[in-house]
Amino acid sequence: MDTFLTCTMVFLMLLACVNLFVGVSNDAVNFLSSALGSRTARYNVVLGVAAAGVLLGCTFSSGMMEIARSGIFNPQLFTFWDVMLIFFAVMLTDVLLLDTFNSLGLPTSTTVSIVFELLGAAVISAAYKLWVSSGSLAGLGAYINNEKAFTIITAILVSVAIAFTFGAVIQWLIRVIFSFKYQKVYRFLGGIYSGLCITAIFYFLIMKGAKGASFMTPELLSFLDSNTSTILWSCFIGVSAVFQLLIWFFNFNALRVVILAGTFALAFAFAGNDLVNFVGVPLAAMQSVDIAAAAKAANEALTPQTLYMGALKEPVRTPTIYLVLSGLIMVLTLWFSPKAKRVVQTAINLSASERSDKEQFGATTGGRVMVRSALSAKKILNQLLPDSVLRGIDSRFEKPRLKKGEIALPFDEVRASVNLVLASILIAVATSMKLPLSTTYVTFMVAMGSSLADGAWDRETAVYRISGVMAVISGWFLTGFTAFILAGIAVLLCIWFGPWFMVLGGILVIIRLFKSNFFPKKEKVIETEGIEPGMAREELRLKLNHAIANNLDDTVSIFSTAMTNFLAEDYEELKKTRLRAQGLLDKISYMRSQYYLMFVRGEGPNKDYDARNYYYRTFSNMKDVAQDLRNTLSQMEDHLANSHSVFKGVLRSNLLQALNELTGLEHTLSKYVEAGEISDDILLRLSDTNLEEVNKFQIVLMKQIEEHQMPLHRSELYLSILQLYREIVNRYTVIVLLQRELNFVLSDPDRDNGAPEYAVEQK
Repeated sequence: MDTFLTCTMVFLMLLACVNLFVGVSNDAVNFLSSALGSRTARYNVVLGVAAAGVLLGCTFSSGMMEIARSGIFNPQLFTFWDVMLIFFAVMLTDVLLLDTFNSLGLPTSTTVSIVFELLGAAVISAAYKLWVSSGSLAGLGAYINNEKAFTIITAILVSVAIAFTFGAVIQWLIRVIFSFKYQKVYRFLGGIYSGLCITAIFYFLIMKGAKGASFMTPELLSFLDSNTSTILWSCFIGVSAVFQLLIWFFNFNALRVVILAGTFALAFAFAGNDLVNFVGVPLAAMQSVDIAAAAKAANEALTPQTLYMGALKEPVRTPTIYLVLSGLIMVLTLWFSPKAKRVVQTAINLSASERSDKEQFGATTGGRVMVRSALSAKKILNQLLPDSVLRGIDSRFEKPRLKKGEIALPFDEVRASVNLVLASILIAVATSMKLPLSTTYVTFMVAMGSSLADGAWDRETAVYRISGVMAVISGWFLTGFTAFILAGIAVLLCIWFGPWFMVLGGILVIIRLFKSNFFPKKEKVIETEGIEPGMAREELRLKLNHAIANNLDDTVSIFSTAMTNFLAEDYEELKKTRLRAQGLLDKISYMRSQYYLMFVRGEGPNKDYDARNYYYRTFSNMKDVAQDLRNTLSQMEDHLANSHSVFKGVLRSNLLQALNELTGLEHTLSKYVEAGEISDDILLRLSDTNLEEVNKFQIVLMKQIEEHQMPLHRSELYLSILQLYREIVNRYTVIVLLQRELNFVLSDPDRDNGAPEYAVEQK
């Protein structure tokens, strides 16, 4: 048993290292997103500042470690074997859960996960003990530290409202004072604002958090307590005066210093508050082993099943070396984890002021309801306040116009400073109270509140941003529920199968982490045919020719394959083909969205409105075809899923004939696009011929309906297929004629950049 416990401890320490890697990948968003989103400094500089904060903050987290030992359950009612199984199950669940969320690119709360894992494992372990011994669950509540657990969970939930409210209110006040054109006000108030931020960081981070530092002496703590006011006033006046003089005489950007200081402070607060989430359980297990060894030396008769762990309730100061080693692992993770960068990008996207070409989250019913409610409330507020007040407030929120080609920052330095300073203060206060507050909750909700107050969510983006926030928050609650259930199942399996499950579970976790971090799935990248904003019109024309030929070939290929699968009643293959159609629609939709970016980001001599107008019309037609293709294939898939009969006889023959003729037309159109080998008249006659054939097929269908009483769903599907055929012929004919018109425009050197008169009309 001693050998097995030693192996268990080694494995728990290994999991602690992995948990640090996985957890920091998830929580890096907390202290990196504001500095990176405002582009205050280079990525490596921001990482260096954050790394220093993490390393120093770890030494202030000693007081938080008791949460894992006795904050959730009462260890005096559990044996040594019980707590070791609980700790093992918690670490197993925690690593897998956080790695899954990181792989999805969603920030989640490591505090929520560890708290509910400890709670779930302790509850199930205690319930099993009671049921086996007495056949009843009476007295289960005594095993849980109900008061402390309730305080922790309540603090986590309340922090959501506090962080969002403070973020919105303070950001609104700061923006009213500075406005978006803050340079003029900044020259007079920048030093005072920066001094206030630095002083607040110093007070809440250093002076309030000093009690939890592993190296603090009672004499130094006493000195800080007795001289608090003097230290704070000296800090505020000194920093404000220095910054204000630098601003006046050297145009110094003090906000950058505030943002970097805030990044340091938030990383510091994160490490101080959240380190228990990553290494608290393994350190508690190590201390349990030490307690068991001492008890065994005093009483040889004690066994792991008879030794109760009341000693875990006694306060223990964690050795500084363990905290520093943990900090070093966290720093290495910041520099080398690709998952950390992906999670950071999620938070930046949700906070961004710029409308992206594609929102990361779709609209949801809840998001729509909240947006409509907010608009209604705004109308009422506008009716209550005087117009002069409303105009004055609106003027403070007017954003400066961007120069052509200038890319907007996700958010400016004023908002970044509010995000960092406010979040670090809230977390530091919780740490001083020994509450494992969710740093992810706090930082994310502060950022969302400041985004809302700053007008980053306008009517064009609000529903997507709110839906994204709701998705992330739902993920947090899902984390708590999932953590409780999975940890409970894991500890139950440890109880039933003992070492066998622990060894097998450990191996599976290692395989999962190795595969996830070293052999990740390749992310889907949308091919854009090399079309980018800012292209010259000749380059754009060549790229368009290639894109049109490829999309036409893909459209006809998918249509032909789908018809073959449908007529063969091959449901599984038809599903795969429908997914191909969806992929084609996504690609064309994305490429069409580049039209918007061409005008937002296009600059210099490369701008050409003729080419871009043709681009827009071309991809609008291709998108319509792709939508019809996707919808028709979905209709065919439903037809087979319902086990309806497919077309036979003359209807089947006509569809196969239509496919052959469409393939021939596709070759003709491709030659026209790539080389212009066919005249307009020949192309139009060929198109008309194909459409006349479709009309004949439709007349045959009408006769079949009358003669054979064809069901409505079958006739509608057939008509949808014929209509798709028409759409492909019609719209791609228009597309290739548009290309001919574009060639004509490019051949005229005297033509200006105005919008041309188009002669091509869609049939």
